Amino acid sequence: MNGISEEKYTHIDEIKEQTKAVFDELMEQAKLEEGDILVVGCSSSEIASHRIGSYSSAEIGEAVAQTFLNCCKEKKIYLAAQCCEHLNRAIIIEKTAAKEYRLPMVNVVPKLKAGGSFATAVYAALQAPVAVEAIQAHAGIDIGDTLIGMHLRPVAVPVRISTKHIGEAHVVCARTRLKFIGGERASYLENEK
Repeated sequence: MNGISEEKYTHIDEIKEQTKAVFDELMEQAKLEEGDILVVGCSSSEIASHRIGSYSSAEIGEAVAQTFLNCCKEKKIYLAAQCCEHLNRAIIIEKTAAKEYRLPMVNVVPKLKAGGSFATAVYAALQAPVAVEAIQAHAGIDIGDTLIGMHLRPVAVPVRISTKHIGEAHVVCARTRLKFIGGERASYLENEK
C-alpha cells in the first residue's frame, strides 16, 4: 500500500550479515581513521528485490541502519545516511559531526516515503540527529544504486569487494584519497596512492 512494505522478512539475519561483510571489506581497504565519515545510501526496496523507491521496508531499513551504526561506533567513525531523492539526497548525521566538520544544518526529518527507510532508522537511532545538504565523506557504500557520489571527497577510488549484494541490491563501495598536485619533480606520500 502506497509503496510501503508491510511484509515480514525471514532473511533479516542474512541481510545483517551481508551488511557487516560489506562494511568489513571496505574498512580493510579504505583505512579510515577515527572521526572520518562513511556515507551510505540504501534502498530497502532494492534489497527486497523491488524497484528503488517502490516498496520501502522499515524492517530492512532498521536492520541495515543498526548494523552500520554498531560497526561505525566500534571503529569510532561517523555514519552519514543519505536520504532518497525526495529530500534531494540530504544527509542525516550526528550533530557533533556536523559541528566538527562545520556543515550547515537544515530543517527536515526523514520518514519512510520522504527520506527513505534507512535514513529514517538512522535518524531515530542517533543521539542528536541533524540533516545537512552536503558532505565530503572519506568513503562510501551504495546499496541499490542510490548515487552517493555527490557526497564523497573529490578523488573517489572504487573499492572491489567480494560481497556484491545485500539482499537483491547491487553494492558499490568507494574510498577517497588526497589529490596529487605538482608535476614530475613532486614527491608523494606512499600511503595515499
